[in-house]
Amino acid sequence: MQPIDRAVEILRNGGLVAFPTETVYGLGADATSLTAVRRIFVAKGRPSTNPLIVHVADEETARRFAADWPRQASVLARTFWPGPLTLVVRKAAGIATEVSAGRATIGLRAPDHPVALEMLRAFGGAVAAPSANRSTRVSPTTAQHVRDELGPAVDLILDGGPCRVGIESTVLDLSGNAPTILRPGAVTRHEIESVIGRVELFQGSTDATNPASSPGQHAIHYAPRAPAYRFSRDELDPLLRWLASAGGAPISAVLVGEIPDSLTQIPFALLIEAPKVPEEFARQLYAALRRLDSPDVHAILVEMPPDKPEWAAVRDRITRATQPLPA
Repeated sequence: MQPIDRAVEILRNGGLVAFPTETVYGLGADATSLTAVRRIFVAKGRPSTNPLIVHVADEETARRFAADWPRQASVLARTFWPGPLTLVVRKAAGIATEVSAGRATIGLRAPDHPVALEMLRAFGGAVAAPSANRSTRVSPTTAQHVRDELGPAVDLILDGGPCRVGIESTVLDLSGNAPTILRPGAVTRHEIESVIGRVELFQGSTDATNPASSPGQHAIHYAPRAPAYRFSRDELDPLLRWLASAGGAPISAVLVGEIPDSLTQIPFALLIEAPKVPEEFARQLYAALRRLDSPDVHAILVEMPPDKPEWAAVRDRITRATQPLPA
């Protein structure tokens, strides 16, 4: 049996399939099966308050699972699908309640990856799929990351190579009075506004005890196992003092662009010089965090990129994966 045929069989029988998308690897189950969807939450250790994005092959399939499909949704789907944009609309009957954390809305997207699209077309329905990793941990961008993280909890892993975008999709809520970006991603606010006009931006976080309107809204997300701290380039002096107080404990770091002279003498366990281009940084971010997060590392340091619109998605992921530098 071919891998896609096997994946479809597993989905129809209530199993779990990890599959590649252009963003990250997803952990998929039939979105209409309560039993199958609950297996996702168990495998990930995911709180029931964190909803799941539903993947479909195209706009026609998306409409089947939406109680309302506004004109803006059609315009955006035709512009950005398949691609890293999730549209939140009112949910139709038939989708398992747990998919939307009990809310009346659903997040839908068509991923831009040939393996994912082949599977979704063959399945012919809706596949609920968060990232294929343990809850709050770093998202997987290769099949090996999924094996390392979830192992036998997954019935089948479809290997489609490294993800080319590297961070999760933009989530845009169209269910309220004004279109609102709930989670920034590769499709930028500027790109969306160029198609439908002004959109709002959700800022902050949702308490993990309350149902979120989108994945990625909890304060802690995408985090490595070792304590991780963020800093800006103008915090080099307090950073050096903190490093001195660590007493030589193994510390990893990722810095944007050139390494400052003041840090060249620090014996980092691993030092990664990150790209200065947002798209390249995003593509490498999660893989870099996994490399930095070795068992003997005492802490991880991540330099924040510039506070500019084109860096919004990367800054969001770093903020949720790290803590401020200790005083």
